[in-house]
Amino acid sequence: MSTPRILLVDDEQTVLDLLSGYLLREHYQVHTAPDGPTALRMTQTIRPDIVVLDIMLPGMDGLEVLAQIRRQSDAYVILLSARTEETDRIVGLSVGADDYVTKPFSPREVVARIKAALRRFGAHTDGHASTALLFRHLRIDPGARLVWADEQLVELTTIEFDLLLALVERRGLVVSRSQLIEKVWGYDYYGEERVVDVHIAHLRQKLGDAHSIQTVRGVGYRFEDEPL
Repeated sequence: MSTPRILLVDDEQTVLDLLSGYLLREHYQVHTAPDGPTALRMTQTIRPDIVVLDIMLPGMDGLEVLAQIRRQSDAYVILLSARTEETDRIVGLSVGADDYVTKPFSPREVVARIKAALRRFGAHTDGHASTALLFRHLRIDPGARLVWADEQLVELTTIEFDLLLALVERRGLVVSRSQLIEKVWGYDYYGEERVVDVHIAHLRQKLGDAHSIQTVRGVGYRFEDEPL
């Protein structure tokens, strides 16, 4: 892929300078925004691959910025949050974030998560064949990364599509949360397994009655749909 474009959004210049320094050493294109309106304009103009977004922004807070980003971009969004309560993180994930990092954070941790996300993008380009996967309720095109539920095209985020594909590839088997994290987020994921539940809930909501994803309490999830 071309040189990855990273957009950093934070009202603290020291945070922007710190993360920019680390990311520039990785030879990424790095852009910064000190507030929400600037971030939204830059999302349209530079079309970032990754957005690192602070929740606590002046004026328009990060969750509102995130909701608007999701209307115009499928960029991978990592939230930065000084809030430690689980509910705040879950709200962010529910609005459309792909990952989160709690402040204070290690810049190396943020860089590691960005690298893991970019590796998955590379796998998307090279990995899956374009042969469609056909089920009674779902049609999935791995190459084009498109999903139809009962003949209706469904818009999924990167994480939602990868979770669905990970479950479909092991149809009928129980896949644990840790296995899904390893497959979708990567070996070097530092966050909590609760992130899986939030994205699965989103995925089910979008697919409606066609989702065919069963919860195996205390373990993980299983995809059950009849292939055609």
